[in-house]
Amino acid sequence: MPVSSLVYDWNTPEERAPAPVGAGAILDDTLRDGLQSTAVRQPPLEARVELLGAMARAGIGSVNLGLPAISLETARVVERLSREATALGLGVVCAGRTLESDMRAVVEIAERTGTAVEGHAFVGSSALRARVEGWDLDWLRAQTSAAIGVLVRAGLRAAFVTEDTTRSHPDTLRALFTAALDAGATRLCLCDTVGHATPAGVQRLVAFTRGFLAERGQSVALDWHGHADRGLSLANALAALEAGVERVHGTALGLGERAGNTPLELFILNLWLDGRFEHELGPLADYCLRAAELLGVSVPANHPLVGEGAFRTATGVHAAAIRKAERQGSWLSERVYGAVPSSAVGRSQELCIGPLSGRANVEHWLAVHGLPANERLVGALLAYARASDHVLGDSEVLAVVTGNQGP
Repeated sequence: MPVSSLVYDWNTPEERAPAPVGAGAILDDTLRDGLQSTAVRQPPLEARVELLGAMARAGIGSVNLGLPAISLETARVVERLSREATALGLGVVCAGRTLESDMRAVVEIAERTGTAVEGHAFVGSSALRARVEGWDLDWLRAQTSAAIGVLVRAGLRAAFVTEDTTRSHPDTLRALFTAALDAGATRLCLCDTVGHATPAGVQRLVAFTRGFLAERGQSVALDWHGHADRGLSLANALAALEAGVERVHGTALGLGERAGNTPLELFILNLWLDGRFEHELGPLADYCLRAAELLGVSVPANHPLVGEGAFRTATGVHAAAIRKAERQGSWLSERVYGAVPSSAVGRSQELCIGPLSGRANVEHWLAVHGLPANERLVGALLAYARASDHVLGDSEVLAVVTGNQGP
């Protein structure tokens, strides 16, 4: 059934069809930024290898493996992960400060593994950061040029990452972008490091950067890296993509420092719903659940893709509509009270019984469990549910059923 026959989509501009987005437009930061979350457990090496495989199956294009310059042990881990990621077809990114020593550590990973590593050199570009650190613009330009130069001379792709881009002055950004590009950078990464931006601000920043590149007559790739301090990371990532960035960074379940990063799975989900991401969603859901398990975090019940309650309803009027839709086909039943089809992640609509339920909830539950929906039993279940303060679990419903079975 064509979606357009039943759903008028105000989200899609009439003048153009949404462009497809490939796996290369997604960089997974779970094994770097995600592990900075104070809520996670640091996973052992083999668990990280397992997560790489789950990323690849989910259709993710690239992965940031962290900062090899931190320590010899970190470099050893990054080296192993680089080999594993390359074997899986994932693009490999390694990061470091705009210090020549940090970039040499990235180069050494590439040399030891034979991997086409993409090096990311980051530095704070806002006046706030400069004030705290005691930096001046001349020093920042010199550090940027030297760091990027290490990567370029080694034949690696070099990305320049301005931390706190969304609070940085345009003149500072022009100066630092110029230094990086003159040194050979082939990618710029715009960062909302403290989650300051709004979607409108993101669009202006990306437009400014594209205008700067147009003035230079230069075409380089743009990345977006966002955080969730204002709760806008997903909206900002989608705005950045629409404004013209080629790649968006995110983490599984939005894990990251403070309020976290852009939730990678929700970014992909939105692309999928717009017909812009062709990979199946099932492996993505599996990846998120496995990441939660290996990193020791819980998945919120209301998570739109993998939450326990994502495809459950206990409200009577909603359940009645879903039941009517079921008689006309699963396509309709998944969409009459939902934007995300449950079958896309291997689940189904679940009608529960609770204080706000009606006959449809009870009849559905009984039908699913192969029990007759006689008036006495339906009435007993509704009375019990409406006197409770919670949605009933199966065992609780069965207890009521058992107590009301008889002549």
